[in-house]
Amino acid sequence: MNSYMRKEYPRPQFKRDNWISLNGEWEFAFDDQNNGVKQGYTTGKKELPLKINVPFTYQYPASGIEDTAYHPTVWYKRTFSSKEIGSKRALLCFNGSDFITDVWVNGHHAVNHTGAFAPFSADITDYLYKNGQNAIVVRCYDPLDPTIPRGKQSWTGKRFGCWYIPNTGIWQSVWIELFECDCISNYSIIPNIDTLSFSGEIKTLYGLADECELNVTYKGNLVKKIRFSLDGKYTRYSVSLMELDFVDETCFWWPHQPNLFYVDFTLYKQGKQVDLAHTRFGMRKISIDEGGKICLNNRPLYQRLILDQGYWLEGGLTPPSVDAIKTDIELCKAMGFNGARKHQKFEDPYFYYLADEMGYLTWCEMPSAYNYNADEVKYLSNEWQEIISVARNFTSVICYVPLNESWGVRKIVVDNQQQDFARSLYYLTKAVDPTRLVSTNDGWENIDATDILSIHDYAYDKSQFAEKYRADKYDDIYPQGRKLMSEGCRYCGQPVLFTEFGGIAMAGDSTNGNWGYNTGAQDNEEFYTRYANLMEGIYETEDFQGFCYTQVSDVQQEVNGLLYANRTPKFDLARIKKLTENK
Repeated sequence: MNSYMRKEYPRPQFKRDNWISLNGEWEFAFDDQNNGVKQGYTTGKKELPLKINVPFTYQYPASGIEDTAYHPTVWYKRTFSSKEIGSKRALLCFNGSDFITDVWVNGHHAVNHTGAFAPFSADITDYLYKNGQNAIVVRCYDPLDPTIPRGKQSWTGKRFGCWYIPNTGIWQSVWIELFECDCISNYSIIPNIDTLSFSGEIKTLYGLADECELNVTYKGNLVKKIRFSLDGKYTRYSVSLMELDFVDETCFWWPHQPNLFYVDFTLYKQGKQVDLAHTRFGMRKISIDEGGKICLNNRPLYQRLILDQGYWLEGGLTPPSVDAIKTDIELCKAMGFNGARKHQKFEDPYFYYLADEMGYLTWCEMPSAYNYNADEVKYLSNEWQEIISVARNFTSVICYVPLNESWGVRKIVVDNQQQDFARSLYYLTKAVDPTRLVSTNDGWENIDATDILSIHDYAYDKSQFAEKYRADKYDDIYPQGRKLMSEGCRYCGQPVLFTEFGGIAMAGDSTNGNWGYNTGAQDNEEFYTRYANLMEGIYETEDFQGFCYTQVSDVQQEVNGLLYANRTPKFDLARIKKLTENK
């Protein structure tokens, strides 16, 4: 039996009590000639030649295969008993599958989804046998195409630079949820600390439910119960809460005090319960005040972030366990960081869920494509909207990053069309979630439609940061040789964050093709000295309202992590913490 098993409930932020895990052993096949349909794979009656451990992809050891060769089309098959479904309806759910996914149930095509990082689901009840075994067949097509959003997954067939071995096919959990005639298919919870209320939208799958009840608890006590009628598939709602403490704001969510309200959503049809789901949220606000300061709950917030690419030795993009995710957060907090910029990946939902309850700030970033054309615009826009509709319900998420370092919009510095695309992503983000900040093209070649002026600079030392980075110079400087502001765009007083720097690698690790952004430190003392120097430069620069150090851990050939790839610390965590906090 494979030692890597993901059997926990897969979507903790919106949990139903009745569910069936489909993680574990599936039949599997490579289909390099793309003739699986002709061979009858879709019927579910044909046995596939290999076995794979879902949700791990064939390229990595946790899958049980570990084949790094390029296979653009792969097939999966899994059976389960109708006895587990009973008289309820069955919602088949995927947290992530790369890139174009088609699903057949007992030979019937049930769903098609395009996009590697956003979750999706489909009601498969009408395709199930009332008795006996049911066959689910999945085909995934993941070409080496720079036009599709792929983040740090190489499109050349091999590792290079800071791009890594891809993850093809199902790479996050698969499961079935059970409900009656209708269920909530999407929702939002938007807190408002200024009025001590929350609001949002409920979308039901079929529009058959006619009422919804919300039970709100805080620290085990019921603080609100409200029942309201539904307006078909889409219903807006608003809930006011009573002050829990008339002196202090004790119920707010803070990194040092991550308070959470728990909410049960119950749907009814003609008085009968048809769906029940459990979620939670933090009463918090992220904003920019009149003086240009980023604020959390109307108080200035200094962000000490770390770049987190979310790669593991065992599973690549797929975390080996929930405990592994928790350990990453614990280690980063132990090194003085109060949050992470999750880089080029929409992470396993347990990352954000744990960040919510551990008081860890997060930035949510759209994985990049790399070839600007009409298809890239379509793929990025569609999947980014799907990602935001999920990420908006995580309290820890305080900033969105649609584009990074002009990847996929390489001519944005002078091309009005690509600038307009970036603007469209900014306004799309605000249309779906107006409550978070947006760093539109993080790093350089910033455009005017952005809430943050972001800077990437892998300088060897602090290099007079305080003199170099000043408001009167932002329109005309070139960090990393790239213009900080795109042509025709001007700095308009946005908060400034130093969102990538450091990347110091140890000399002993920078061999055999391995590398770091900065020349290797000869020993730990040299590392501490250089790390301290960079941090001093950050804190000396008055304009900076936070930073993001590169990075959490080594990733394949990139060895500039504060931890090794297996998450063993390279340095004394307490000493790193003092330097990170500049104490």
